[in-house]
Amino acid sequence: MSTAWIVTIIILAVSIALVVVLYFLGKKAQKRQAEQEAQMEAYKQSVSMLIIDKKKMRLNEAGLPQAVIDQAPKLMRRAKLPIVKAKVGPQIMSLVCDDKIFDSVPVKKEVKAVISGIYITEVKGLHGKSSSVAAARKKGFKAWVEKMQEKAGAKSVK
Repeated sequence: MSTAWIVTIIILAVSIALVVVLYFLGKKAQKRQAEQEAQMEAYKQSVSMLIIDKKKMRLNEAGLPQAVIDQAPKLMRRAKLPIVKAKVGPQIMSLVCDDKIFDSVPVKKEVKAVISGIYITEVKGLHGKSSSVAAARKKGFKAWVEKMQEKAGAKSVK
């Protein structure tokens, strides 16, 4: 047997082993995520709050309790999270927001939010216009190009 065939068989065996390992790690992570979702559903509550500010910032800069920072994985400490500073009752708190709803959270408005611990999972507006206007607004170069194409009468390619 030539050396090329031996190298090909070894590479194939290693790649198959890698796929099997990733499959089982994925199943384990999926179970863990389902457990976390169930736990968040159990602890969720509706709260009326005034949103003061929202930013994407690192965990240690966000003003969250030290216990939360200590429990977070090392990679998560360096990643930027969507943080919302809100007045809940008489207390001003820093809360972590869900990525999916971060853009639709209105600033300087009173909202009804569903929270689970320090995690905001859902936001509904109480006063004024709905927050869906903020979600519909696009930012960046692509939005500008689409706007210019629309003004010129050209169809945007998707």
